[in-house]
Amino acid sequence: MSATQAEAPAPDLDIASPYRHFTRAEWARLRADTPLTLTFEDLTRLKSLHDPISLEEVIEIYLPLSRLLALYVAATQGLFKATQRFLGAEDGKVPYIIGVAGSVAVGKSTTARILKALLSRWPNTPKVELVTTDGFLFPNKALESQGLMDKKGFPESYDNKSLLRFLSSVKAGRGNVEAPVYSHLTYDVVEGEKLIVDRPDILIVEGVNVLLAPRPPRDGREVPFVSDFFDFSVYLHATERDLEKWYVERFQQLRQTAFRDPRSYFRIYADLDEVETDRIARDIWQRINLQNLRQNIAPTRPRASLILTKAQDHQIAEVALRKL
Repeated sequence: MSATQAEAPAPDLDIASPYRHFTRAEWARLRADTPLTLTFEDLTRLKSLHDPISLEEVIEIYLPLSRLLALYVAATQGLFKATQRFLGAEDGKVPYIIGVAGSVAVGKSTTARILKALLSRWPNTPKVELVTTDGFLFPNKALESQGLMDKKGFPESYDNKSLLRFLSSVKAGRGNVEAPVYSHLTYDVVEGEKLIVDRPDILIVEGVNVLLAPRPPRDGREVPFVSDFFDFSVYLHATERDLEKWYVERFQQLRQTAFRDPRSYFRIYADLDEVETDRIARDIWQRINLQNLRQNIAPTRPRASLILTKAQDHQIAEVALRKL
């Protein structure tokens, strides 16, 4: 190898990046004239515990995203109608499906609920539904019998077949499709309770592993990804250190609130002191949530259409949009 070859700089991998990166200020300018349709009271109701999101963030991050999604949905609907005319078919309405992924404690639920509220308030008032994949977890009895309670949230803890059947039915335009309901209070699927999804214009699907590719079956059959049904996907990203900090802080807050409910699965932690609660929360994070993040969740980030990166203060600092 010649000296020239040896000293040649490494290739700039950013050249091959499929994303275009925006600072918060650059992204905020893309709002244009998109109106703010949420009030402070709306935001207070929509945000999750220990998620310090502000109306300013809605204006700077979510209104530009709402504007972009309006363009994408219109284009997708136009393509669908053109295809229907070409085929001479009348298959009815097919919903636009948006996936929201990311770690525990990153703020997925808040993002999903804000998107639902904003999209529902477009001028043409589309019908928007929100489903979380928590409902498709196996019930606790099944997880306990299989020794999977410490793997709750890992891919093997979900009834993936039921989730795929649900998405397939919704995407096919079928009416009154049932989705199971999950209770974070009892930490279990609610037996006999169902959410009915009836031909929405837009469906938001939120969950930690919604962008994960399934493991190939031993018999070699083709298996669809959950994300195969998505038209657009959002991944919320933060450092492991920040995620652990937010998880522990939320756990401490829950100890003083929801954990005190006699029905709470975590009632045993309600009377612990702050030091012991901190120790237990960090242990749960390290043994379960961090392992799931590293093994299953974080590797799916490059599959997202849009990546929202959060800073230490929980505010979104950077936006990365897949070019196409």
